[in-house]
Amino acid sequence: MTDTPSLPDDPGLHAPVRMLQELLRSHERREGPHAARRIVVGLAGLPGSGKSTLAARLVAALDRREGPGTAVALGMDGFHLSRAQLARFPDPARALARRGAPWTFDARALAERLRRLRAEPASTDAADGAVVRWPSFAHGVGDPVPDAVAVPPATRLVVIEGLYLLHRHDGWDLDGLLDACWYLDVDADAALERLTRRHMASWGLDRAAATARVQANDRLNAQIVAASRHRADVLLPARCAGL
Repeated sequence: MTDTPSLPDDPGLHAPVRMLQELLRSHERREGPHAARRIVVGLAGLPGSGKSTLAARLVAALDRREGPGTAVALGMDGFHLSRAQLARFPDPARALARRGAPWTFDARALAERLRRLRAEPASTDAADGAVVRWPSFAHGVGDPVPDAVAVPPATRLVVIEGLYLLHRHDGWDLDGLLDACWYLDVDADAALERLTRRHMASWGLDRAAATARVQANDRLNAQIVAASRHRADVLLPARCAGL
């Protein structure tokens, strides 16, 4: 996709929330007022770009307009390979050091769970649909937690945030599993500085150690993510995430 439209540099959420509402309306026009299949929207972007914060804000704003429980925000961090799995790699030290690279995720499991999200009907009647479980990531432990999040039947729209939703190598291919995929278009240096501060706060690192960690791993991952930017349906300006 070469002509990805950019939204105006709007500090609020009005434009992206309106686009989510239009996705719901378009789906209802195609499938009827009681359309069963959920809408699944991807939100990709660099590490430290504010994807998870923006996804949560979009869902909260959409729920205010469409009603509580309309949407839910999910992340792809729960599809990290566990530390035990990485330890079985041919070079376990490298696998652990590069954790967060595309090949350190279970992309096949993510695709399978996305298919389930789309296949299970969205219904306000709990008897008409099943709860879909989704993994999370326990940062204190450093490993995924299977089936930690419940997506109830009434959920009509899901926002999935993650680094590699637009990536098409290393076993990643989510074509046909997302109704749209947006890209949070944040300056790389700003995103990585934010990530450096996060490492300092989360891990008790000094600036030198946090910077070294970002340069050795996160910057490499950011370059991989940036290479997929052109596939996005829409580029969201940084101010949507408050940056």
